[in-house]
This record gives sequence, C-alpha cells and structure tokens, in this order.
Amino acid sequence: MESKLQLHGFNNLTKSLSFNIYDICYAQTEEQRKAYIDYIDEMYNAERLTQILSDVVKIIGANILNIARQDYEPHGASVTMLIAEHEISEGEPDNEESPGPLPDTILAHLDKSHVTVHTYPESHPYEGISTFRADIDVSTCGLISPLKVLNYLIHSFDSDVVTVDYRVRGFTRDVDGRKHYIDHDINSIQNYLTEDTQNAYQMIDVNVYQENLFHTKMMLKNFKLDNYVFGVNADDLEPQEAQSIEDRLRREMLEIFYSRNVE
Repeated sequence: MESKLQLHGFNNLTKSLSFNIYDICYAQTEEQRKAYIDYIDEMYNAERLTQILSDVVKIIGANILNIARQDYEPHGASVTMLIAEHEISEGEPDNEESPGPLPDTILAHLDKSHVTVHTYPESHPYEGISTFRADIDVSTCGLISPLKVLNYLIHSFDSDVVTVDYRVRGFTRDVDGRKHYIDHDINSIQNYLTEDTQNAYQMIDVNVYQENLFHTKMMLKNFKLDNYVFGVNADDLEPQEAQSIEDRLRREMLEIFYSRNVE
C-alpha cells in the first residue's frame, strides 16, 4: 500500500470499529447484586460515558456537533455523538499499523461520522454471576482509522473479555480512476494494542482479508479472585467455596470468549 494516495475528490471509505467489553463479577445475595448494579450505574452513567466519548473524539481530532444521552430505568445508559470533520493542520494522516495514543498524549485528525456507546448490566439470580457489557461503535469517513482509539477505550473500562470488529467499506477513487477498497495496511487489530495490553490478554484473530474484515477476541490472562467478588473479601471464603466461585467466573469468561455455552 502506498503511503500517500492521490485521490480524485474526497476519500469515500467508511471505517467502522465495534468494540465490546465485558466486566464479570460474583455477587451472591440480592443485596450484593443490587449494590453491584448500583456501582455500575454510578461508574458508567451517561455523564461518565459522555466524557469517555468526548475523549475518543479528541483522539480522532473531530468536532462534536450533537450529543444525545440517556440513563435508563432500572439500569443502563446510552450516548450518541454526531461529529464533524476537522481540518488537517500539518503532515500526513496517521494510518500506521501501531497503537494509538493514551489520554495524556491525545492528538490526531479525522473526517465526519459518529460514535456511540450502550451499556448492559445484568445478573444471574442463582449462580451469583453478574456481567456488565458495554458496546461502543466508532464510525469514521475518510482519512483516519478508528483503531487508534482502542488503547484509550481498553484502559477506560475494567475489561475481562473484549471483542473487536473492524471493517473498511466502500471504495475511493484515485486521480487515474482506479478504485481503492482500503487505504492503509493492516494485518491484525492486535498491532494497534500496546505491548502491556498484548501481554495481559489471551487473543485470537478471525480475519477475512479479501473482504477487509478484521476480528479479534481478548480474554484477561491473570485471575485474582479478590478482584471479582463483590461485597466480600476473598480471603474470608472457605477454600472449597472460593474454588467453586472461581470455576463459575472462569466458565463465564470462557463462554463469552468462545461465544458458546460450556456444559
């Protein structure tokens, strides 16, 4: 892929990133489950999600045109932003297959499109497993790949399991009339993640290169039970109970990671 395409008119490629995170917790009693849902609603309410998406917009260098946000009853929240293009001030667009910036080094530019986030907290009434899911979509039109926001998003949520889908749609035409169905090199979504993130997760790819479809699944490697029990201290549990809880949590993570029930 050439580093610079001489285009005829506007870059008409659409690049869409769908990012799903799952945070898993053990909350056995009704009181603990309610406390966990209340905690999630406080941590990831519409106001906080708006701030996260505002930072995403900064990373890709766009301007916010409109914000629609809503906290739902009994729980959950949604935020949608319409964004407009920002002038590229200098240099070439950053399409290199490498990790994007973290919040303290935000810079980049992009054309117009939208970003959305929806949350889905839920609890199993018998097994004690509570799972929080956030769905984030970043769709851009033109120069910059939304994959550059992955680092920030992964560090903004407590992510036990992550699924990432990236697709480039449409085509753009160069000055010679030749169609281009992608304007940057990409071998794997994993190359857009920092080394510490790659080391922290077990990852698999399912890519269809000829269709410009890229998919990566991620599951956290290290497991410390105290990070997953809500309302109790893991050290206070009997060994047999602690092992049973850990088995249930691991099964939940595996089922989500492989998208199938484990019998």
